[in-house]
Amino acid sequence: MSIIRPKAGLALCALALLGFAGSSEAGENASASKTQPFSIQDSVEGDWRSEANQARDPWRHPSETLAFFGLEPGMTVVEASPGAGWYTEIIAPYTNRNGGRFLAAGFPKDDERRYAQRSRQKFQENFADRPDLYGPIEVTELSGSEGSVAPAGSADLILTFRNVHNWVPAGTADSIFAEFFRALRPGGVLGVVEHRLPVETTEDPDLSTGYIHESTVIQMAERAGFVLEASSDINQNTADTADHPYGVWTLPPTSLSAPFRKDPDPNFDRTSYDAIGESDRFTLRFRKPKS
Repeated sequence: MSIIRPKAGLALCALALLGFAGSSEAGENASASKTQPFSIQDSVEGDWRSEANQARDPWRHPSETLAFFGLEPGMTVVEASPGAGWYTEIIAPYTNRNGGRFLAAGFPKDDERRYAQRSRQKFQENFADRPDLYGPIEVTELSGSEGSVAPAGSADLILTFRNVHNWVPAGTADSIFAEFFRALRPGGVLGVVEHRLPVETTEDPDLSTGYIHESTVIQMAERAGFVLEASSDINQNTADTADHPYGVWTLPPTSLSAPFRKDPDPNFDRTSYDAIGESDRFTLRFRKPKS
């Protein structure tokens, strides 16, 4: 496990630029701000979020989604496969301001795949220089091995957003769900958001379209010992048919106009796909039984 912390010099420079160095009044103001109530919506509206990320809020519904999953002050929260950190920049400030703890479970350190190394490094770079905002972010692994995500029984809430469709073809889904179960305390919650494959559509074993049946995820979670507590239509998009030439990645925000690793097709008509918006997603809340 590693913890993202800034270099001492960077932290001192940041404090000086903010007027904290040598200023008791600024220090009092900073301390006071720490005690102010800080809601999920406050974090969603944070001015540290880029316009591009904020533009996706109407599709990803972060306030409603995190409230549905039960995010509360003082929680130990794990985000699995956080990617570039779209949700991290909402959750980490919330846990930091509310006495919680945030862990990012990403690629294993010994994963030699170039994209895996780049992803881990990029994430660490994105969140290293704002300890005042994000707090120390603990970077753990997502290998499915015991204790890789978090110490057994230590997490209150584990969240994963649009990742299960990658774990299934990789053959790691069952071991990852089992590790989530071990890492959560009794009564803890697992929250899952995924691209919904319509029930009438046959599921490709490789999930090459990026869509997955809701029932498939429920079965995997239940095999690990979880109980489905609730589902929500927060992230539903009825305009999405899940039938696109380049899978879910035809839709925004990826917006492919050609297969992966191929040059974009300038003649590809994106009009209908842009009108759909982001994918139709199911949102599930599972709980680890208390006994």
